[in-house]
Amino acid sequence: MGGSAVVMTEAVDEFSVSTGPFRRELLAHCYRMLGSVDEAEDVVQETYLRAWKSFGGFEGRSSVRVWLYRIATNVCLTAIRQRGRRAVVEPIPDEIVTPEAADPATVVAGRESLRLALIVGLQCLPPRQRAVLILREVLGFPAGEVADMLDTTVAAVKSSLQRARARLEATVPRPEAWCEPDDPRARELLDQYVAGFERADIAALERALRTDAAIELAGTGTWFSGREACLRFLTGVIGSPGDWRMIPTVANGQPAAAAYRDGKAFGLGVLTVSGAGIARILVFDGGADLVGRFGLPPTVDG
Repeated sequence: MGGSAVVMTEAVDEFSVSTGPFRRELLAHCYRMLGSVDEAEDVVQETYLRAWKSFGGFEGRSSVRVWLYRIATNVCLTAIRQRGRRAVVEPIPDEIVTPEAADPATVVAGRESLRLALIVGLQCLPPRQRAVLILREVLGFPAGEVADMLDTTVAAVKSSLQRARARLEATVPRPEAWCEPDDPRARELLDQYVAGFERADIAALERALRTDAAIELAGTGTWFSGREACLRFLTGVIGSPGDWRMIPTVANGQPAAAAYRDGKAFGLGVLTVSGAGIARILVFDGGADLVGRFGLPPTVDG
């Protein structure tokens, strides 16, 4: 019994050392595939369970990273087939997907691949096209490795990638020079957004918004386009000074604020910002469960 326990401990240690460093990036990958944080976390758990069960037979014909991505991608594809519907995209906290000790360039690249506009656009692609585009364009795997992961041919991968690119370009707005969350201009605009709500200061919000700003209420199909339309909507919800409290955070590599109405968690506003102002506000009304995912309390003092 003692010898068996030692062997098992050694196997667990070897598995943890070999696979542990990839958990965060696999979570980001599964989130891109699924658009749902909860589903992505479940798929990563299933990926590691399957990897552990087959670890003894892993013969190193590919790297551990490629092997894990093969498992994770196929578990994602199965999950998409089983749910039979398109996921309502959820925001994800930066801290759970940003690689530990990552250099600044890696952090910026990771944020760009998690922007909400891209995640929403990816959900519009057929699942296998989505997988090919993420594996090739975001993660940079060679076409041959992607073909092996998906049990298909290099020609099929190249064809899927071409179709996915064309469809995504028609769906996702042309990229701009968006401000990073730690950029001084981004912090200034987030401060104006927070102050506008907490002080019921519609003028502060007007100064922060671009003329072409848009507000979308996630999962409802309700949206407002243009600064004047956005201000009319905000005027109707802003209330009186003190009705709202805001806690700044970061979601999907974008500045964000958790919103509390009358002290109770309402949800999250995720901002897309440029030097000219706030271009888009995507509002999620997930309440305490949503803000809790960002490590924030369900209630705040008035």
